[in-house]
Amino acid sequence: MYSEWASLSSLIHNGNEENFSVLGKFPMAEGKTVAISVVKHLAGNLGISQAAEPSPLTTDREVLWCMEVVCFGLSLPLSEHDTIRDCVFVYCEWLSALHPIPKISVPKPVCEDPNLYARKMINHFHNLFVPRKGEAWPFLYLDLGHDVINRQAVLCHRVLRTLQTLAQVSNRMNRETWESLLLFLLAINDTLLGPPTVKDDVGDQLCERVLSVLFEVWLLACSRCFPSPPLWKTFREMCMNWRHRMALIEQWNRANLVLTSKLLEFMYGPSFPELKVSEEDAQLIPCGMGNDCVAQAWFRFLHCIGNPVDLCHPAIISQTQKFLQFAITSEDVVDPYQHPCLTQLPKIFSKAIRGIAVLVDSFLGIAQPYMDEGSSEKKESSSHPSSATHSPTPPPQRRLAKSFSVAPSSAIKGMPKASLIGLTSGRTTTSHSATTTNSGPSSTSSLSSVLSTLGQDTRPPLAPARPKCNSILHMFGEWLFEAAHIGCHGSSHISDNSRLGEASTKRPSSLLLDGSVRKSIGSGNSLGIQGMMVNASPSFSPASSQPASLNDATELPPSLTIEKFESGRAEALGALCRIFCAKKTGEEILPVYLARFYLALQQGLKIPEDKSGDARICGEVLSSIILNSSDLFRLDLDGVQVLVPYVLDALEVVLPDKELSPKSPYVSKTELRRASIHILLSMLVLPLHFQTLPIRELSTGSDKNYTPLTFIQLKPRLMNLLINALQVESDPQNTQMLLGGLLLSVQDAAAYEEMEQGIQLDQGQDTPSNLLSSDSAHALFVQATYLVCHRLMSSWKSDLNVSLAALELLAGLARTHIRKTARKLTDDLECKRAVKWLCDYVAQQCSRPPPAHSKDLHSSIVAAFQTAATWLSAHPFLLHDKECLTTVLEVVELGISGTKSQGKPGEPIKMKEEKELKPASMRVRDAAEALLTVILEQVGYFPSPCGAESLSSLLDEAALLRHCRSPSSLTPPFHRNCSNSILNEQYKGSSPLHHFRYFVIENSTMLALLEEPLGVADEQDSQPTVTLLIRGPFGRHAWSMQLRHLPRHKSGSKYHAPNPGRPIPMGEAPVRSDIKPRYFPESVDRIPLCKVDHSIPSLESTFVEDEKSSMEHSHLARLMERQVAAEAAAVQKSKALLEQIRDSGGQVECTPPPVCHEFQTARLFLSHFGFLSSESLKEPLNSPIAPLMALDINQTGFSNDLETLDGISCRTCDTVHLFYVRARQKTAEEILANVNSSSTVNPHFLEFLSSLGWPVSVHKHSGWSGHVSTSWRVTESQSGFDLPVSDHGGSLYNGESKVLYWADVNSEIAFVVPTLKSQKFMDTISTDGSLTSGDLSSGPASFDRSFSDKSYITPVPVPPEKPMRTFSLDLERQQQLAQQDGSVTCSAGSGASCNPNEIMPPAPPPPTRQKRLGRQGPGSLYTSGGDTKVLVIWLESFEDWIHVPIGDLLNSMVTGLEGGARPNERESFVIFLHALQTGLLRVKLQGPSGRMTIATPLVDGMVVSRRVLGTLVRQTSLNMCRRRRLENDTYHPPHVRRRLKIQEMTQKYMIKMSEPELYTYLFSSPPS
Repeated sequence: MYSEWASLSSLIHNGNEENFSVLGKFPMAEGKTVAISVVKHLAGNLGISQAAEPSPLTTDREVLWCMEVVCFGLSLPLSEHDTIRDCVFVYCEWLSALHPIPKISVPKPVCEDPNLYARKMINHFHNLFVPRKGEAWPFLYLDLGHDVINRQAVLCHRVLRTLQTLAQVSNRMNRETWESLLLFLLAINDTLLGPPTVKDDVGDQLCERVLSVLFEVWLLACSRCFPSPPLWKTFREMCMNWRHRMALIEQWNRANLVLTSKLLEFMYGPSFPELKVSEEDAQLIPCGMGNDCVAQAWFRFLHCIGNPVDLCHPAIISQTQKFLQFAITSEDVVDPYQHPCLTQLPKIFSKAIRGIAVLVDSFLGIAQPYMDEGSSEKKESSSHPSSATHSPTPPPQRRLAKSFSVAPSSAIKGMPKASLIGLTSGRTTTSHSATTTNSGPSSTSSLSSVLSTLGQDTRPPLAPARPKCNSILHMFGEWLFEAAHIGCHGSSHISDNSRLGEASTKRPSSLLLDGSVRKSIGSGNSLGIQGMMVNASPSFSPASSQPASLNDATELPPSLTIEKFESGRAEALGALCRIFCAKKTGEEILPVYLARFYLALQQGLKIPEDKSGDARICGEVLSSIILNSSDLFRLDLDGVQVLVPYVLDALEVVLPDKELSPKSPYVSKTELRRASIHILLSMLVLPLHFQTLPIRELSTGSDKNYTPLTFIQLKPRLMNLLINALQVESDPQNTQMLLGGLLLSVQDAAAYEEMEQGIQLDQGQDTPSNLLSSDSAHALFVQATYLVCHRLMSSWKSDLNVSLAALELLAGLARTHIRKTARKLTDDLECKRAVKWLCDYVAQQCSRPPPAHSKDLHSSIVAAFQTAATWLSAHPFLLHDKECLTTVLEVVELGISGTKSQGKPGEPIKMKEEKELKPASMRVRDAAEALLTVILEQVGYFPSPCGAESLSSLLDEAALLRHCRSPSSLTPPFHRNCSNSILNEQYKGSSPLHHFRYFVIENSTMLALLEEPLGVADEQDSQPTVTLLIRGPFGRHAWSMQLRHLPRHKSGSKYHAPNPGRPIPMGEAPVRSDIKPRYFPESVDRIPLCKVDHSIPSLESTFVEDEKSSMEHSHLARLMERQVAAEAAAVQKSKALLEQIRDSGGQVECTPPPVCHEFQTARLFLSHFGFLSSESLKEPLNSPIAPLMALDINQTGFSNDLETLDGISCRTCDTVHLFYVRARQKTAEEILANVNSSSTVNPHFLEFLSSLGWPVSVHKHSGWSGHVSTSWRVTESQSGFDLPVSDHGGSLYNGESKVLYWADVNSEIAFVVPTLKSQKFMDTISTDGSLTSGDLSSGPASFDRSFSDKSYITPVPVPPEKPMRTFSLDLERQQQLAQQDGSVTCSAGSGASCNPNEIMPPAPPPPTRQKRLGRQGPGSLYTSGGDTKVLVIWLESFEDWIHVPIGDLLNSMVTGLEGGARPNERESFVIFLHALQTGLLRVKLQGPSGRMTIATPLVDGMVVSRRVLGTLVRQTSLNMCRRRRLENDTYHPPHVRRRLKIQEMTQKYMIKMSEPELYTYLFSSPPS
């Protein structure tokens, strides 16, 4: 850079003639006498001890003569301290002539020509800094020597402070004066710092100070009088002579940091992440310093110490004149590089490379400032720190030198050491600026608070506007590559002469590479690494990085062996990894850089053995590579797959070893394992993706028989590593990441084998692969099930997040489809064991002591019940096993009641009536009830004939009436639209509801009874028929029942002849005896009466005193007389008829009665099922509601509430919205328009959509469709919405006509691809009067996944003095509240009437689950986790994830469940997908912070295959929503919401009747 310019080093080494005084020609005594007398007089006029007076010196000759005396006085022995001090004071005062206002004591000639005299005075000051002959060493280690050196240091500080102030405030200095000042500073620095470091000498004490003044004044000169090239060259040469001083590297880092901060500001603008520096350091850059000046100064300062890698070459650092002189004069040092001060080179080298790494991070936008640890770090990094007791300058009067260091604890907190900048290391008073940047959180604590997704990187994001990797490598790559290769084995060293010439080698001319070499580095082909190395510049070879002086270890002291420089090498490799991992989408990196990087990583990933050779350790280099290479396989780096075997070797050292201790004390074991897991998760799918593709070796050597590895050969190692890592992992977050990777591996292997089997069948091949191999889907399924269940029971049960992740994995395993040939090998015992372990887990969690019961514990139990339901529904054969069925039902009983009927062995069995209902919590009981319903209704029967989209019957009252036999109930053709069908269907002016009787059983099940038979009338088979619509917590079901005395197959057969004929009459007349019956024997009349017989009064005597009883008796007597008369008349009429027939000679024929077609089947049904017994009709003691309650359907709002109840799904339902973002798109309008055509999206995106679920028509779909207005109902499609779309990019599934749908027994999910048109469609629905989100949010409390009208439950505030019960079972406990409500009481049936004045509609009851409703406002359930927003965004350019307008996209994600609240961007979950060139996809997760929002199986940074992408995205979305519901305190499961709605309707519409009134009501016909 300065080869054409002459250096001024000779002036510095040979000295300046102006530094010598004429008094030096005379004997020392005479010169001393003159100096003492003259200087004392001159100092008397300065105003030190008295008032300042004008100087008597008025001519140039006088001033020059006095300056000769002062020059000699500055060179006096240190014993003449007072005289030297006065000389310093005189010159310091006279230099004020360059100030805007000179002091009064300055001579007039000096004021007239200040620059001339200032240059002379500055040169004379050099004598003060020169060690005195004979005084430098004799008293060095004595207290007297320390005192003398400290005095000299105090005076030197005074001079430096004066010169620094002069440079800052003076505006009269010309170029010559600036150059003289800079040369002076260079000279004194070379005088003090050039010799080898000796502890506590003047150079050691002044080291930091003189260097700080030099660098600060030099920066001032760059702004006011830019130094000439000779000065820059001299500056560089001098700095290279001081590189054995730690303070030089600290000041160099400090200057680079300040200049880089300024450089980034004007190069990349204010949006680039700001590099924070302290206020004091920021003042180093003058305000008027231009951008060009900053750029020039930055580049020159960066190269002022030469090649930093020379710091690991003691021979180069010691090849200076001062070291050679010391070696010649010293008896202990034979060679210059053996000086003891060079033992600090490893620390100096590490600090220098760390500084370069910080600059690299600054350009990447991830460098974060950090406060220094304090004096401890300073003591470790400094060569010989000065003692506080010998401080030459009082702390208030000095400003110590700035230094540079990186906090050692940064790695412990998960941040790369080179990413954190310490601003100071030796300051006593420093004001630090804030540690946050404008671009985002900077501190580890603040950053971790916004993490929401599993495995999310704790490092700050890279700057979007960062420079290209090639640009950074052009600037820093040569140093970093060379530092990364130090100590590599097998490289031949170059000569010392070549290394001593120009330290920094030239950058290889990468632009001249052959184009064919670049093409050979394809992501899908093996890397032609040898070709790159051959075509690379000859200036590079691994040998150039090997220090010549480090090859012969016998000549070096132990402190300079190559192992000591490992820290610096680790910093270099870490910086290189961060550079290459910062590659943008579509960015190209020169092949030569890729080759050198891969070679450096190959060498760095080699596992060294410790000295004992017994075990392998994780050194600093390996730790640095792992910590900074998380994204290595997530990017499209050409040929990066060649590193897979080496990285796998390194991971096999870190992950399976539970007791692994990193060599560096600043590396956290947890963070090291987490980074290793990140890398592992990006490698799991490589074997099945590349299969038999060979992996080229970077250097095969002379082995001609070398056979390259293939990717498929690495699969067993990867699977074993994953299993072993999961067995020993103890960190919760790391464990969840491994669980996600395990499920990915199982499902990917299963999908691959299924696809492979299909290909073999198509090709006629019948040779299955080895299904018993350790890495097959079946083997992984068995291992994963056993391992996860075992650890879940042993060590994970106390951690909620890990337990949830394990249960999510087990649920995913239950859904995993193993191919048929492998399924034969899958023993049913494995599935039984998994269900048994789940039941044991629930039992173990429930049996924990009461203090351990918490919300988290119960959440894990609820999740376990849900997982068990998934296993049973996926494997129905499990219920065929008696032992498995018993185990499941026992744990269901435990969840519902709190105890098991079968206790410990030997204990008697407890019956249901004997047990007290004490479940662990209401949530646990609800989950157990849901599992019981799945067992009884769904296992083996899902999907139902109605399809997977509905668990309930699609029939309602209107549909049933259409099929009635009765002509009076025949209706027009059935027609339903978006509005309420029950309200719109009219039957001869009456609602369909009036044909039904409505009852509520056990306050939880609503029965709608239709007494008219269905189908075509059959006179011969007319049986009592009743049709039921059963609305319970788990859906709506339709049943038709007939009362039959014979089975159906026997009903048509007749057992008697059609005309059996008359029987033959008997001819004998019977003997009739007229005997009058007696109640008592005749002897009774003969027994006389006694007084006791008269003690019982007669019936007539009781009516004498009681008039009311007498009237009743009289009325009863008249009734009896009337009845006797009526019976006598009937008998008389019968006799008369018989006599008439006998007289006419006819005979009476017996005929059967006519067939009855009218039955009171509702009464028969209720009676036969035991609901009408006296005991059943009694009101229970703990509830004001009888087991059987009739409902009044004539009240206003009943049909609305009934429709609302039908609209509450019995499963959870979620919605996922999918978007496609093209490169550099930042607006929602552009993003929504991408899916209108297949030409604007990636074909893999459409393939991904098809794997999420099955397409359904919104208007014919009876399940969840993504919006409440079109869900759970079959509607008539509007014109134009069902037209086929030939070309689309996903817009077909925008919710207008079609969506993608998936469901199981527990949940249903809709996948919607929003468009601009779909927003208008939703607006159209809202204006047509259909149910919208406004209707949902109008009520006091809205429930998730369902909709209700405005009359829903109103929460009751809880008094503060009476807190709610934590686990109260108050579902049916409403006695006190119900007693205060009015009720409808009437005598129903024929002739029954009600007084309207006495009927009061009951007030809506309070919620029966106040503990989980709490104080909620309108729509609060939705905003607190009821309506979880999940976005899946496909990115063409991965860097665009920062710019995606999530908030604007939320406006197109209306589902009607928002409850009136605006969707919050921070509460949304985002799954970013980015397609790599290899065909794999990179995943990034983003979500709100929370304890349970980290869902699996997808993990942030995971790389997945297209085979399982849809399955994993669907499962992750479901798990995100499920965890959100578990975290929500106010959430109710669907069946609980249905039960609450039924209870509410019971309170509003029940007819409170006595037992006789109920019987009368049942014997009457329903109103028509």
